[in-house]
Amino acid sequence: MIVRIMGEGQVRLEDSHFAELNKLDDELLAEVESGDEAGFRRTLAALLSAVRTMGAPLPQDSLEPSELILPSPDASLEEVRAMLTDDGLIPG
Repeated sequence: MIVRIMGEGQVRLEDSHFAELNKLDDELLAEVESGDEAGFRRTLAALLSAVRTMGAPLPQDSLEPSELILPSPDASLEEVRAMLTDDGLIPG
């Protein structure tokens, strides 16, 4: 799956990584819903770091359709809240 981190670029992630990413996504969803700014910051950083670590970066000049778009590291709680679905940022 091709994942875009807003403002950074794209990575290719294997489906096998999504179970671990969904745990972080569930934490992030709970923190956004409760308004826990400190927890939100910590978990968003952990989620994006995991995507960067597990994924293989695509070349900067590559323009593949992104199947998943994640917020930038400096996104606000409100900006992420607007991106959320019932499943969080990551479906499943």
